[in-house]
Amino acid sequence: MGSQAHRVSLGDAWSRRVHPDIESERHWQAFDVERLTYLLDGGAQNTELRREVESLFRSDPAFNLINNYFMTQNERLEAATQRKFLMHEMGQRLGWQEDGLEFDYAYRALSGYVALGTHSVAMIAIRSLGSEEQIAKWVPLCKTYQIITTYAQTEMGHGTYLQGLETEATYDKAAQEFVIHSPTMTATKWWPGNLGQSATHALVMAQLICSGARQGMHAFMVPIRSLQDHTPLPGITTGDIGPNMGFDNADNGFLRLDHVRVPRESMLNRFAQVLPDGTYIRLGTAQSNYLSMVVTRVHMLKNAVQSLQKACVIAMRYSVIRRQSRLRPSDPEAKILDYQTQQQKLLLPLAMSYAFHFQVISLLEFFHQSYDAIRNNDVSLLPELHALTTSSKAMLTDFCTHGVELCRRACGGHGYSKLSGLPSLVTHVVASCTYEGENTVLYLQVARFLVKNYRQAREAGGPTSQKFLPRSVAYLTVAHPAKCPAQRAADFLRPELYTMAWAHMATRLIEGSVHHLQMLIQSGTDQHEAWNQTSVILLQAAKAHCYYITVKSFKEALEKLDNEPAIQLVLKRLCDLLALHSILTDSGNFLYDGFLSGPQVDMVRTAYLDLLPLIRKDAILLTDAFDFTDQCLNSALGCYDGNVYERLFQWAQMSPNNNSQENPAYWKYIRPLIQSRGSKL
Repeated sequence: MGSQAHRVSLGDAWSRRVHPDIESERHWQAFDVERLTYLLDGGAQNTELRREVESLFRSDPAFNLINNYFMTQNERLEAATQRKFLMHEMGQRLGWQEDGLEFDYAYRALSGYVALGTHSVAMIAIRSLGSEEQIAKWVPLCKTYQIITTYAQTEMGHGTYLQGLETEATYDKAAQEFVIHSPTMTATKWWPGNLGQSATHALVMAQLICSGARQGMHAFMVPIRSLQDHTPLPGITTGDIGPNMGFDNADNGFLRLDHVRVPRESMLNRFAQVLPDGTYIRLGTAQSNYLSMVVTRVHMLKNAVQSLQKACVIAMRYSVIRRQSRLRPSDPEAKILDYQTQQQKLLLPLAMSYAFHFQVISLLEFFHQSYDAIRNNDVSLLPELHALTTSSKAMLTDFCTHGVELCRRACGGHGYSKLSGLPSLVTHVVASCTYEGENTVLYLQVARFLVKNYRQAREAGGPTSQKFLPRSVAYLTVAHPAKCPAQRAADFLRPELYTMAWAHMATRLIEGSVHHLQMLIQSGTDQHEAWNQTSVILLQAAKAHCYYITVKSFKEALEKLDNEPAIQLVLKRLCDLLALHSILTDSGNFLYDGFLSGPQVDMVRTAYLDLLPLIRKDAILLTDAFDFTDQCLNSALGCYDGNVYERLFQWAQMSPNNNSQENPAYWKYIRPLIQSRGSKL
């Protein structure tokens, strides 16, 4: 069993006793929490290693995260940069491998409050798009921080639509150089992290022009600041873009390039080369240059899911401490988690957090299977990898944002306090709906994949058509019953039934989208305009497909837990809740074609409501299993010991306003106003 001492890592006076209202929640355990933690970590050895890494950050005041709440933006950036380099020095001293788990665990322990995150994104891009020689040149410089890099893709006028990027890289064969240029104001690189003050080099995504022809987007390593005094190099205009919602430690900046020259070797050339005479040679597909973005999406999903998990821990713990009103007039005030409406708010995000954990694991398995093959120009798996990462990024970040905000609201007024930790989680995860691809655009990219494969399935026909489709859309060839066979509420607790229901829904919506497209085209509408006029329907179909993938991956994860029946049972309830909640909220689509009847929707509601009290009694244990330390949560509401009010008051005393006798506003405005007519009191 994981010790309380491990999770209670703040070392304050309140940590020495546990609030009885939360202690009672842990008294009777229907499953082994420690074994579930091992499962989530991928094995007991990983849990042991993670806890060992987390323990390294407890005593050093440089790693105290509470102070973040009282710092200015520049102070937060400086503190985050200090943590980054202290963590790097620690890793060197202890012999951590750059691709080992230790750095992941260190990042988790510090709740992501470290700077230079985009430096890692640029390294991913170099490894994905660079030749072996280029990797050997640039990656060691990045790993040892001899240079600080940023990934400069997004522009002021373009983001997700990569073909629209305006920055140009024109090859000058006489000089054997590329001329990198921002031809318009909207071509200004805008938002890249590390760019505002920190980066010495930028991996610039630009439209390649050679031999008079445009060859699409390619990546170029461009020095932007002097390695001697950090001043911008000739032709470089760069700086900070100003305050944003939440990423104070990301150092977001802008970059304008005025005919900046770099050697021919600066273009990353794993998938394409420009010969000295200007001849362009493509070594992969045009889509191969998007590989680095696919890799980044895979890695960012873990952070989004952890944000949701943390929010669930904080809100669930607070909800068994906070008491409000009475269920019966003669009762004491009830824990707010005992109210059905609070259970409805919080148990869905909890179910999501487990579902998404297993979905990310499944995606990582497919990613590792595909990545090396793609880098070696076997792109057969790239379309499905792109579709899976795109759909997962869109759905997980959408639902994580919704779930974190649900948790924040479920904590009432205290959830609005930064000291709860929840506003920071909201602002971090909401940004993920936009960076690395705006979600609506991504859903529509998934829709193109679905339409293409639906048409292929119909053209192939027969039972053999399934083998021609990617695994994630094989359900499009399966004959589903026209009507749901459920006859009682308990039938809807069968995973095979609700997974089939979601497959039916996704297939029908995809089919409806294709028919609508064809109808418009046959009526004379241009195919591009027809797509635009169908985009709302396509969006709905893509979201149904994404939900099906999530439910299916959760179901498949449960099937691997036959040797852990107690854990399997509690997780199955979460899977049931996840599937049934959205059948209820989207019941119109299930009723539309008669797949469900009105009485069957009532059965779904009965099964759903019956799940709430069953999951509620295990809710604290299910969140304890995430095994976040108090330091990592950085929340006055979410500490393991449950001493919410004492800690909230204690932390509030740290506000600079409480430690200063000066109040300029009083002397300038309030005092003259009070005394202007003389007090009559």
